[in-house]
Amino acid sequence: MSSEPSLKIGEPPLELPKAEPSPALPWGSSEELAWRVLALVNLFRLLIPVLLMVLYWTLDPRLVGQADARLFFFTTIAYFGFAALSIPTLRRRWPDRMLQTAFNVGVDVLAISLLTYSSGGMNSGLGALLVLPIGAASFVVGQRLALMFAAVAALALLLQQAFTTLAARSDPGDFASAGIVGALMFIVTLGVGPLARSLRESEERVRQREVDVANLAELNQFIVQHLRESILVVDDHDTIRLINESAGSMLGGNAIAAGTPLGEVSPRLLYLLDTWRRHSYDWQLSSLSLLTSDGSSLVQPHFVSLRSNGGGGPTLIFLEDTSLIAQRVQQSKLAALGRLSASIAHEIRNPVGAMSHAAQLLAEAPQLTAQERRLTDIITKNGERVSMIINNVLQLSRRDSTRQERIELNSWLEEFVGEFRQTSQVDASKLYITTSAPELEVRIDPSHLHQLMWNLCENALKYGRKFDSNDAIEIRTGRMATSERPMLEVLDRGPGISPTDAERIFEPFFTAGKGGTGLGLFIARELAQCNRAVLIYEPRAGGGSIFRLVFADPQRWETQ
Repeated sequence: MSSEPSLKIGEPPLELPKAEPSPALPWGSSEELAWRVLALVNLFRLLIPVLLMVLYWTLDPRLVGQADARLFFFTTIAYFGFAALSIPTLRRRWPDRMLQTAFNVGVDVLAISLLTYSSGGMNSGLGALLVLPIGAASFVVGQRLALMFAAVAALALLLQQAFTTLAARSDPGDFASAGIVGALMFIVTLGVGPLARSLRESEERVRQREVDVANLAELNQFIVQHLRESILVVDDHDTIRLINESAGSMLGGNAIAAGTPLGEVSPRLLYLLDTWRRHSYDWQLSSLSLLTSDGSSLVQPHFVSLRSNGGGGPTLIFLEDTSLIAQRVQQSKLAALGRLSASIAHEIRNPVGAMSHAAQLLAEAPQLTAQERRLTDIITKNGERVSMIINNVLQLSRRDSTRQERIELNSWLEEFVGEFRQTSQVDASKLYITTSAPELEVRIDPSHLHQLMWNLCENALKYGRKFDSNDAIEIRTGRMATSERPMLEVLDRGPGISPTDAERIFEPFFTAGKGGTGLGLFIARELAQCNRAVLIYEPRAGGGSIFRLVFADPQRWETQ
């Protein structure tokens, strides 16, 4: 079905690719956080000049720019222009964030100090605007560098206040305001530093958890996709939500995308799922099965509701290839059957033989009436039928003596069909061979294949033609579409087999017609399984039956 990864002793274990968090996730790492803080501070630089210009033109008396209007206008415009030019550098994240932070803080200190000086010193309150850029820088750089930024900003405020006092534009008492703002910047820097470290550690833990969760999800996906078991999950609307490679190979022969309706992939599986939902208590559903997409195997589905109450909702479906299990069960059954048949066959055959011989002698008597002759014919025919059953059972007991050979299927089939036509007196036009592959090499016991094909062709002659019909029987060879395994089909245009009987035709002693022993198809499937081949039935389009024998890959056999 699907190829599975193998791990040999001494080889390194499989390595899964390590998942990385998506860069599109917000606050995905400390680096991402730093750039976002820088972007927010730049937004502050864009808004402050606009707000100051609005205050200058709307308030009377003016609270800003009244000491030196020309310097105020020049600084405001330059500050806004610098913020606008910083947008591309932040988006490209070039140059380095440390360099950008240091340069931006220097521009902030210079611009706000000039705005404060042109507005009359600390009395204007603009000096407090430095608290935000200095505090934000503490998120990006280390605490020592942030304290240095705070010291430079405090000295700049004191220096501008000194020039303002010398120009007689403010009261000397405003030095206290400059000192308070400087102390506030130091307090904010000292408080933000531990908070920034804690935030960076939290972000790192979140990022690691992200990686762990992504790796776990990828590991789960890897395990599900490479499970030996075939599984899929369908929702309330019978839509496939999860399917692994093995299940996809069984149902579709290739990958099946999630979101595909189950009915489009396998109507038979949808029918079984619907039946299980309506009759989940019915144990007889365990005998229902479906064919794989290439018709090479029988699959037994098992359904499990994913809801705690067990009713409806999403359903987990296990698809079990029954060929291997059936082979093991049949081997055990065959061993017991062989021991039984070997011990009692002669006890049955001898009395039946004596009875048949006596009936033949009795039929030769000239004084028998027509009624008595009819009775002796019944004895003879039923004695022959019992002998046939005994021979079939003995053949099953010797099934394990398999002598497999490599044979060219088409040439072998030509010889077999010639022999069968001559023995059964069948015209060539009523039993013919078609092939889609000129050379088909298979590995099988020729005697087993001969008996298997003889049973199938006899069944096709007896039951594969409608009443008063001369429909031909076709034997077709080729390869399966997906697995490329060699296959052989016997096709007829008979009445077909009802869906009820189709589940039982391979059971021993089951027969839908008259006169059969019910062992022909059972023996044929047993012989196929002995050679690791698969014999399956499916209805033929337009009426009739198809019995398909799918051989094992001969190349794979040699490596096992």
